[in-house]
Amino acid sequence: MKRTIPVESGSAFISASIFIDEKIKELGDWRGKTLAKVREIIHKADPGIVEERKWVRAASPGTPVFSHGGIVCTGETYKSVVKITFAKGAALKDPSGLFNSSLEGNVRRAIDIHEGEKIDEAALKDLIRAAVALNIEGKGKTKSKTKPRRKSPPLRRAQGRF
Repeated sequence: MKRTIPVESGSAFISASIFIDEKIKELGDWRGKTLAKVREIIHKADPGIVEERKWVRAASPGTPVFSHGGIVCTGETYKSVVKITFAKGAALKDPSGLFNSSLEGNVRRAIDIHEGEKIDEAALKDLIRAAVALNIEGKGKTKSKTKPRRKSPPLRRAQGRF
């Protein structure tokens, strides 16, 4: 079941799911089919995923975002690639070697899917589940609200006194 968060588009609210549906339809080529397949895999991996639309600007209609306890990944489309970017990908184990883009960063990792490439569904599901687990684990950690006391600097004696 796709749960969505309504977002403003122009003057009307449309759900993120409708936005993603329209994006897939508008692409109408291998990129739309690939994004639809990735979306299906994401929901199979975790039925609790929430579809969102973020980073809407005048020059951009926004980016499809898949969340559960925080951003799991985004689904971006470019002229020659469909890019699945994992928000905390650098912290995930990738034994199948799916990550093939944004490898130099300290936080994110991405999978670039080119026309004709087959998606390793099992490995992608594993990454999705690991990303969700990382998000939920991070939510469970409580951060201390109070800061530790700073030690006062040692008293200095003025020259010529005492």
